[in-house]
Amino acid sequence: MRVSPAMLQRAAKAIDKYALYVPTTGVFPKEFKVASTASGVKKNGVLDLGVILNTNKSCASTAAAVFTTNKFKAAPVLLSRGVLEASHGKGVDAIVVNSGCANSVTGDVGLADGQAMLEMVNQNIGKENSTLVMSTGVIGQRLKLDKIQAGINDIFKKNKFGTDFSSWLGLAKSINTTDTFPKLVSSKFTLPNGKEYTLTGIAKGAGMICPNMATLLGFVLTDLPIESATLQKMLRFATSRSFNCISVDGDMSTNDTICMIANGAVDTPIINESSPEYEQVQQQVTEFAQKLAQLVVRDGEGSTKFVTVNVQHALKFEDAKIIAESISNSMLVKTALYGQDANWGRILCAIGYAKLNDLKSLDVNKINVSFVTTDDSQPRELKLVVNGVPNLDVDEARASEILALNDLEVLVDLGTGIEEAQFWTCDLSHEYVTINGDYRS
Repeated sequence: MRVSPAMLQRAAKAIDKYALYVPTTGVFPKEFKVASTASGVKKNGVLDLGVILNTNKSCASTAAAVFTTNKFKAAPVLLSRGVLEASHGKGVDAIVVNSGCANSVTGDVGLADGQAMLEMVNQNIGKENSTLVMSTGVIGQRLKLDKIQAGINDIFKKNKFGTDFSSWLGLAKSINTTDTFPKLVSSKFTLPNGKEYTLTGIAKGAGMICPNMATLLGFVLTDLPIESATLQKMLRFATSRSFNCISVDGDMSTNDTICMIANGAVDTPIINESSPEYEQVQQQVTEFAQKLAQLVVRDGEGSTKFVTVNVQHALKFEDAKIIAESISNSMLVKTALYGQDANWGRILCAIGYAKLNDLKSLDVNKINVSFVTTDDSQPRELKLVVNGVPNLDVDEARASEILALNDLEVLVDLGTGIEEAQFWTCDLSHEYVTINGDYRS
């Protein structure tokens, strides 16, 4: 790949983001181990292959996933969905993932290559139909299967698995493409019965991000025992409020996958929808997924700002989310944010063409739009539109101060109901064009 000045500049910025967002320690769920290696799919000895393995034999694991809705679904998406359907989300103990090649739009050959990847892991762990497969990278290229198979063999034969922080961080690095930093989050929680459990999440993504279920991969692993149908419902709920609420450029990938495995290593009753802990765990998983998803936006290609779009007082959650997404995807809004231009007309325009389920959610005579600061400066909220009318006394100097921040909020109050939704987005810079113009060169 040709190294351009923009790439060098992005590398310099990556150092700052790495220091800000990459942890130096972590807590990890019981009875999981992970490994990564440089198979040679990527150049210069860069990590490009990873395996996650559940080692708990006392309780059958459960798994769930949410996949891209792109019509051109990549081979790994089709294969992993097939594994989950055949197993009914039970007994899935491994994930194998490669970066550098998406194995997408590769036809029957791609399906065969992906099947060979997961079968090789199945053989090593001695269990059929127990591995999910994921890939990320350039679309339309065939996997270098010989290198990947050699890499899988290297991981198992040399037992490169570990449970320590460096092993988990290595796994996070192995799935990166244009990412400037690995995305790893871990937290420990306590159930009402006093039992502790852990969530660990890994994600990749910096461009082609506007999932409905983008280029986005993510794993959430926990040592809780969760019934399979409950896990799927919990993950879908969390994804609809996290990974499906982020936007970098409005493009949806062919490979997007968010999966969750619960291995039951914590000695507590199996959680289902009737369990007293269900609501608490679902909320904790959702907030955890939001933290992980936000890291993808913070690493948005060429971005300089992290923007929370908060839509309040809608009749329905779905309509609040549709409006937040419309604002977040608007190229005109994104470029105005990059230029630090308080052009609220672009925000109203994006609200106005949003395809709402219930038109009563939007009353043009009740809408309020504000910029909100994320630092301690005052005033925190700068009203731009009040009850559908422009604020003619808006302080342009204050608007410029808020828009100069790295983090800020766009607040939209619809005034028609009680529901709210958040989206997380970023600005769109000259560098984004340069990065994607050079992607395959």
